[in-house]
Amino acid sequence: QVQLVESGGGLVQTGDSLRLSCAASGGTFSRYAMGWFRQAPGKQRDFVAAISWTGGTTSYADSVRDRFTIFRDNAKNLGYLQMNSLKPEDTAVYYCAVGLYKGATMASRDYQYWGQGTRVTVSS
Repeated sequence: QVQLVESGGGLVQTGDSLRLSCAASGGTFSRYAMGWFRQAPGKQRDFVAAISWTGGTTSYADSVRDRFTIFRDNAKNLGYLQMNSLKPEDTAVYYCAVGLYKGATMASRDYQYWGQGTRVTVSS
C-alpha cells in the first residue's frame, strides 16, 4: 500500500509560480508511474501531467504544456509539479497519483494510489 502526501499549494496571483510536491511512502516509488490531476470546483477531475517510472517520458495536458513541468526524484521518493505563469483557470485541488503502469499515462484508471490533494488558488 502506497501513501501519497501532496504539499506546496496556496494562494497566488496570476503569473506567479508554485511547486507542488508529492511524498510517497509504503512502497517502492521507482516502480510506479506518477501523475498529477486536478479538480476545479464543480468540475470533473482532469489530467494535468504524468511521468514514467524512470522519469524518461512525460506527458502534459494541452492547457498546461510549456507552463508546467513534472519531474521526480526516485532516490528521495518525491515527485514534483513545477507550475509557472499561473492563471486563474489553474485554480483547483491538485492530486498526485501513482500506478504500476510504466509509461506516462494520462488515464486516471491506470493509477492505483492517490493523495488527498493540495489546493491551488490563483487570483486575477
